[in-house]
Amino acid sequence: MLIDTHCHLDASEFDADRDQVWREAQAQGVRALVIPAVMQSTFQPVMDWCSQHPQTGFALGWHPLFVDQAADDALQQMQDTVAAVLAGPQGRQLLAIGEIGLDFYVTRDNEAKQLALFEGQLQIAKQFGLPVILHVRAAVDSVLKYLRKYHLDGGIAHAFNGSLQQATIFSELGFKLGFGGAMTWPRALKIRKLAAELPVEVLVLETDAPDIPPVWVGHHGRNTPGQLKRIAEEMALIRGLEISQLIEITGKNSMQVLPKLAHLCT
Repeated sequence: MLIDTHCHLDASEFDADRDQVWREAQAQGVRALVIPAVMQSTFQPVMDWCSQHPQTGFALGWHPLFVDQAADDALQQMQDTVAAVLAGPQGRQLLAIGEIGLDFYVTRDNEAKQLALFEGQLQIAKQFGLPVILHVRAAVDSVLKYLRKYHLDGGIAHAFNGSLQQATIFSELGFKLGFGGAMTWPRALKIRKLAAELPVEVLVLETDAPDIPPVWVGHHGRNTPGQLKRIAEEMALIRGLEISQLIEITGKNSMQVLPKLAHLCT
């Protein structure tokens, strides 16, 4: 089953044709799609759109690149929102807490706030028994330290670019690893090596649209969830698998780590 586990279809790049983009993705075989929110102000728009599209799910969270916009009571607001959503009809579409994590690549000036928001959101995930969708850049060891502390119900390390050793640790903690457009670039040797050598049972597919476009879209093109089939074909080629096998395995992996996905695909 072809599932896009990470797509920012709520982004402004899709304001003119969001529904059409989703229809085109479905025509390409995409059965389900996950939209991770990135800050409190995006929670409601994401939920509103998903409410009209039953084969889509969402995650709620504060992305580390936006933590400077978080109010002092951001964690309490988020906790209240998650509780309310889970108690209502859209609870079936709330798949995870995310996109959360740590990003020390851009700056460490706000490291204390990043750490506080990340830990607080892990506590929310633990409280409600939800998996997490992680953004991890130049911070893998720090993220793993907190994951070991909270013993969560797994999740996805989105756009994984760590080492084989780190991948093994994520897997032992119940996480799957997301691969998308970056893997299609011939010069992305490290990511392609990971995609080839990691156990297929830990892999899930994503586009991260409109970001991280595949090589055929180009650095300045708009990525879309409709590119997922070709991304899957590239991974199948790298691994020496039939495309049908790759789609079946990654689909099962996605539903294993985000259990509510199964209800969206029926």
